Amino acid sequence: MHGGEPHVAGIAGKLNWLRAGVLGANDGIVSVAAIAVGVAAATPDLAAIIPASSAALIGGALSMALGEYVSVSSQSDSERALIAKETEELRTMPEQELEELAGLYRAQGLSDETAKRVAVELTERDALRAHLSMELNIDPDDLVSPWRAAAASALAFVCGGILPFLTILLPESVRIPVTFIVVLIALGATGALGARIGGSPVTRATIRVVVGGAIALAATFAIGALLNTTGIA
Repeated sequence: MHGGEPHVAGIAGKLNWLRAGVLGANDGIVSVAAIAVGVAAATPDLAAIIPASSAALIGGALSMALGEYVSVSSQSDSERALIAKETEELRTMPEQELEELAGLYRAQGLSDETAKRVAVELTERDALRAHLSMELNIDPDDLVSPWRAAAASALAFVCGGILPFLTILLPESVRIPVTFIVVLIALGATGALGARIGGSPVTRATIRVVVGGAIALAATFAIGALLNTTGIA
């Protein structure tokens, strides 16, 4: 086992949690900050800023949870259907399944004799697990959980969104610049964290999320300021 390589059980589930968590946090930071800054640019009245920011925080968390639940549920249903199908095939046609497994190992470069021996030994040990791993790349002990993914996504959204929600409540003279600074720092941190855990380039991921967040904040601030100057808000 080499250091730094994910040779551990449950890596698929952990990466799924990471994806949901990072996306949820980034969406929470940007979504709540964009709405909060946009409303604050239009009016300094906290009676307008607080309800709008609260709605963005709560509604966004629920939306993220629902979207993640539906998405992961579809994946989970597909995995369970494939497991059921493979189980039935092993029950009704074991010899054909054994030959299929041996053929898969031959396709990986093993000799006929070795492929057959490996297939037989794995089948005797756990036929279903062997076929799921080799044919479908599924670990029956590491199936995705819609509820966990939804909860992780919602919690991450709230953790990210609470930062701009709190900074936008600061005194009027500093609330918008402080929110900009806090949001960009938070986005940089989540981008770097997600990249580091996922093993991707940190600098590129950090720049991507920071620039995207800055554009979103600038756009909503400009719209809010325009509404304020035109007297619409």
